[in-house]
Amino acid sequence: MIAGAIVIAALAVSPAAASDEDNVEVQAKKPKKISDRRHPDYVRCRLEPIIGSLTRKRRVCMTNAEWVDYSRTGSRNAKEFVDDNQPGFMMQ
Repeated sequence: MIAGAIVIAALAVSPAAASDEDNVEVQAKKPKKISDRRHPDYVRCRLEPIIGSLTRKRRVCMTNAEWVDYSRTGSRNAKEFVDDNQPGFMMQ
């Protein structure tokens, strides 16, 4: 009878211990929320107007690193457009 009580007690403790270990593993896998707004992985969102609509807006979310790349690409494209349209670039 005592051996049966020990086995039942061991079975009752095992799932609780296993669930605690699972919770620790799940918490370790979850990424921590980044609160520093200057961190490269911090996600920023902004609203951009939709062309042809006076009221509709589109929400665009990217990390700080992606926004920097987006800005550099846009600046590079604008500079290339201006340089290509300078007078005299088609000189023979």
